[in-house]
Amino acid sequence: MATTVRRSTLTLPAAPLGPENPLPALRAPRELHVLDEAESTAVPPAMARRIAYGHLRTLLPVPRLDGYTRERTPTALDTVVIENDRLRATVLPGLGGRLYSLHHKPTGRELLHVNPVLQFADFGLAGAWFSGGVEWNPGATGHTTMTCAPLHAARVPAPDGGEMLRLWEWERLRDLPYQVDLWLPDGSDFLYAGIRVRNPHHRTVPLYWWSNTAVPQTPGTRVVAPAGHAWHFGSDRTLHRVPVPEEPTASEHPADWFYDLADGTRPWIAALGADGRGLVQTSTDTLRGRKLFVWGQGRGGRRWQRWLAGDTGTGGYLEIQAGLAPTQLEHLPLAAGADVSWLEAYGPLDAAPDAGAGDIEARLEAALPRERVRAAYEAWLPAADAEPKDVLASGSGWGALEVLRGHHDLPGTPFAPDTMDERQKPWLELLLAGVFPKAPGDDAVPGPALVSPEWRELLETAGTYDGNEWYLDHHLGLAQWDAGDRAQAVRSWERSAARTRSWLPLHCLAAADRADGNHARAAERYLDAVRVQAEGTSRDSVRAALAREAVPALLAAGRPADAAAVLADLPAAVLARGRFRLLHAQVLCAQCDIAGARAVFDTGFTVDDLREGEDSLHLTWRSVTGGAEPLPEAYDFRMAP
Repeated sequence: MATTVRRSTLTLPAAPLGPENPLPALRAPRELHVLDEAESTAVPPAMARRIAYGHLRTLLPVPRLDGYTRERTPTALDTVVIENDRLRATVLPGLGGRLYSLHHKPTGRELLHVNPVLQFADFGLAGAWFSGGVEWNPGATGHTTMTCAPLHAARVPAPDGGEMLRLWEWERLRDLPYQVDLWLPDGSDFLYAGIRVRNPHHRTVPLYWWSNTAVPQTPGTRVVAPAGHAWHFGSDRTLHRVPVPEEPTASEHPADWFYDLADGTRPWIAALGADGRGLVQTSTDTLRGRKLFVWGQGRGGRRWQRWLAGDTGTGGYLEIQAGLAPTQLEHLPLAAGADVSWLEAYGPLDAAPDAGAGDIEARLEAALPRERVRAAYEAWLPAADAEPKDVLASGSGWGALEVLRGHHDLPGTPFAPDTMDERQKPWLELLLAGVFPKAPGDDAVPGPALVSPEWRELLETAGTYDGNEWYLDHHLGLAQWDAGDRAQAVRSWERSAARTRSWLPLHCLAAADRADGNHARAAERYLDAVRVQAEGTSRDSVRAALAREAVPALLAAGRPADAAAVLADLPAAVLARGRFRLLHAQVLCAQCDIAGARAVFDTGFTVDDLREGEDSLHLTWRSVTGGAEPLPEAYDFRMAP
């Protein structure tokens, strides 16, 4: 059959993503890949420089996604299917362009770990994330903020004259447009992915990319890459160069192995079952990093895998990954006006059950020669600029706004003005009229923020509507805070708070105090924000988000009675959520009501948005029991010894 690209749908038990968190994300997400340099093996100087470069100060301008639950209902998801006579690839354009399935038709084998549910968990930089398939990760260390975002998608001509699926969007953490072109040459057993990231700005920008592939982990699964050593990163947050272990998949606890590929080595990684059959991923040399992630055989790792699969009884999985840098702790500089591109290939591989790396690479070379991958990349480069004609799905309007502001010319990835909506409208007014838009009403959720140097300059010179100066100061403070100019940001928020009776600048001042370790003043300001918000709006999403930040801040300041009062004022539906049940138990512990806290655990609760690596459950349980009782399995998500 000729290669086709077509729309389709996939029905899965799916949890709703829920509303965005209305509070600006002033703190960088808690990232597990933070290096303890003192305890690590001495890393090469170039790697050390890349590890020290490009860290996020905040999540701005991206909002947190923590409004999901674990209540799933059958939901029809839009898909795009790419198919030839050998492979069928299913893509989710509305969820980061995730490659959901890669089915090898001659053998009837599914090459990826296919999640039978769509269940979000707090693993992403922005919060919500789901497991399975191949995830495209631009932005910064961690799971991309784009993982649950809709992408633009269209058919374009493939290099061989057939059809190709183009996915593209504007990644907002780094302000970089990117594209992923997927196609299947006629008769090919390999899916090709041509990927390009561009920097249209007049400044150097940190660059990050990893393609993460989830594959089934069954007894005897082996992961092989062309390296004898790897950089091991575990729960102790240390990096050590070690010999590649015989059975890394047998690790008890979650761990990363970043394979140390020698210069000139063909980059590839394979996950093969006990029968020697599985999936191989290879690329052009630009994508040099390769990694294995395992959940481990411990109770916490097994619990997380069941959690991510909705307790459906599916088997475990592991991830084989490929990135631009040797490890995920590193960022690369992308110069002003520059771009970076490469080609990846995914397909089946059969080898002897005990085949070594040399034999497996020989099988790969026979199935897909290295020169053919390079030639496919060279053939794709001109096609990367082809203008999409047949739109299959739409992403956000942020790219259109940025193209209009910067007068960017981005062949192949058009960001049409008609993709802008109400979210971009206030910023369009600032851009075109030089006037900052009116503040939302008391009962409205605040609109999105923009914080790049270019938008900060526009904010600094903007006019305002009468009585709207406070809202301009609030947003100017956000841009200053994101740039690391914290003292100036606090001054902007103080001006804003003096001009209005709004919880917005009060929240920012409280969060700034907490970040600076001023727990007493943070507690007072959180209480002020909660009181003012209660006077002006009845939106449960705002009340819940403020309480979620205020209660831990009040406990840190030694004010459990005030924390209890904040919880008591929440609607019953909010208090019933697992996150607030856990906060209630923590408040009871702080008030020395151990029996009450124990009753919360005995009744049972589920923290829908439990964070990867979060230790609040077992630490609270230790406070309740004095360490005398083991943590019940239902609450055991521990990822460290």
